[in-house]
Amino acid sequence: MKTRQNMLLAFTATASVLALTACGGGAGTTEDTSFSDSPTGALSAWGFDNADEVGTSRLDYAEKELSDIDIKIDATAFDAQKFTTRVASGNVPDVVQMDRQFVGTYAAQGLILPLDECFAAHGVKPDEQYYESVMDDVSWDDKVWAVPQFYQPPAIMLNKRVMDAAGVTSDQMDTSKPDVLLEAIGAMYKESGGNPSVIGFDSMGVNQAGLWMLGQGGKLMDDEGIPALDDPNNAKAIDYLKQLFNAQGGYAKYKSFTDSFDTFGDNNPYVADQVGAQVNAQWYVNVLTPYVDQVDIEAVPFKNADGEPFAVASGTSFVIPAGAKNADAACAWALNLTSEDAWMAAGEARAKTIEAEPGAINTGLFTGSPAADEAIRDKFVKESGNAGFDQTIGTFYDIVGEGESYGASPAGQEIQTELKNAVTSALLGDKTSEEALDDAQKAAMRAYDKAVQK
Repeated sequence: MKTRQNMLLAFTATASVLALTACGGGAGTTEDTSFSDSPTGALSAWGFDNADEVGTSRLDYAEKELSDIDIKIDATAFDAQKFTTRVASGNVPDVVQMDRQFVGTYAAQGLILPLDECFAAHGVKPDEQYYESVMDDVSWDDKVWAVPQFYQPPAIMLNKRVMDAAGVTSDQMDTSKPDVLLEAIGAMYKESGGNPSVIGFDSMGVNQAGLWMLGQGGKLMDDEGIPALDDPNNAKAIDYLKQLFNAQGGYAKYKSFTDSFDTFGDNNPYVADQVGAQVNAQWYVNVLTPYVDQVDIEAVPFKNADGEPFAVASGTSFVIPAGAKNADAACAWALNLTSEDAWMAAGEARAKTIEAEPGAINTGLFTGSPAADEAIRDKFVKESGNAGFDQTIGTFYDIVGEGESYGASPAGQEIQTELKNAVTSALLGDKTSEEALDDAQKAAMRAYDKAVQK
């Protein structure tokens, strides 16, 4: 039962992996596109794999609201190579769900339509409906290219058992104070046979490298979407991460140890006391709710170099491919799925799921829309009886408005790939931080130049 529940509740929130959970660049492909507030006809959608109750409830809501549209859904996962092939062949669905990191790339290549007129036709002001950081994810070349959904802010989740045993307090888990943080890590870190047995602080330094870089004043791209991986502050962030890993046996030993974690299972690192603290997205609270009697958690914000709470946006979005046969219906459908009423229907569905599971905790939904987030929190997120979980849930709600965007770029996905490669190489000692980032910048620029060439 626990395995089923933790996967069910985490599934929606893992915005980058769940469901509901050729051409030259430019907008020249969109001149004949028009949007109305009363679309009709057939609609084909793609990318909605493994939708849970939060997804299906919104699908049901949109279907009722758009009774004049015949909706057909291809419930297979989005595939980038398949998408470009389909657009080139002209065999495209009307709307596609994809990670927001792809949006800038496809916008620059003319593979998707700008949606400013879509929003206007339905009286939706995107800058008011969605978080600023979320909108920055899908805005490029002074246009909006997608309807966003979900926003998973990261924070530092604390294992109070490990911290208390080491005499470490919550205020020491401060990423803006390296010396204080390193001292706390040293107190919590343990080895067995020369290998880690307890990680004091799991920075998620490779998968969350962008968080650390932006938090240290760096950037992954400039305001125009041009790669900026060689920004000097990015190297400072990697050097900071090196310090954290070196204080805990080094990156290679850390990686070997954490790869063995039962992250979603009964022996997860908070149950097994394998971490003192860990950077996690909000969805991981859902994973731990079945183990409320076996863990002792709290949370503190990740802080930037200035000591301010800091987060970065992530999530999925809906795009309309160039050549869509019914862009009008696609626009209306995407906006209905992300409306406050649809999210409230999802909140109701999630609440019913939780009520059916004894002891389950409602951690809320993080939708990408501040109004929807607050409405769901006010109606469905109540005190659980566990002070640590309530404090953790509250921390994520406190920081969701503090987010920044990585930015939107024609080389968005390549920037993320090259970033991870660079950080891994530097942490393993194969290259200096500057060398690794310089190589990554060159590769990202090649991808950028290819994407924007006319």
